[in-house]
Amino acid sequence: MKSVASLRQLGPTQQKLLRKLLHAPQGTTVETLCDALGVTHNAIRQHLTALIAAGFIERGMALPTGGRPQMRYVLLPAGRDLFPRNYGLIATSVLEHLYASAGKSGVQALLADIGRQLGAAAAEHVNAVDTDETAVALATQLDALGYEALAVRRDGETQVEAYNCVFHALAQAHPDVCRFDLAFMEAATGRPIQHMECLLRGGHACRFRIGTTGKIDKHGT
Repeated sequence: MKSVASLRQLGPTQQKLLRKLLHAPQGTTVETLCDALGVTHNAIRQHLTALIAAGFIERGMALPTGGRPQMRYVLLPAGRDLFPRNYGLIATSVLEHLYASAGKSGVQALLADIGRQLGAAAAEHVNAVDTDETAVALATQLDALGYEALAVRRDGETQVEAYNCVFHALAQAHPDVCRFDLAFMEAATGRPIQHMECLLRGGHACRFRIGTTGKIDKHGT
């Protein structure tokens, strides 16, 4: 099975199968799945084998029936992660409330503080490499957060480009969320970060220049 990041990348039968398992926390049997999906035992078993290989489900405890125990299949955390979660809508609502209660400066300070906290946790990984590998290590930490980031050569130096702004929809309405990115990278590297190019402003990526060691603006830039 190809790498899958969301439920929509799977075929309709496998989507229905995973939904049935989502609704059955204790797992369910091949027979139950056959009845629910209206497909043959062989077809169900083929789909189950593929989903097990992908790490989305596993075989659970057999279900005692008074006769031959029936194997149950259970959804794994990786399978649950395929289901959509509308974090953007929720985050936007939370941010709107914060603007109303704390004001713009309060929101900026909060986002920068969160960025610094997470960046401090990433710092041990970034600091573990040689100085000339800082951009690569930083890109790796951003990539782990979903930024699809790479270290690239620009203007005679190594910079970081992020091709997937995790706050894109949110940032269109509230550009202040970019304070998180800058605070995270500055805390992770211990260096000032310059935002050279931005997806929101029509750039092909969000591109960041890592400065030399020096004073960092703790309030964001």
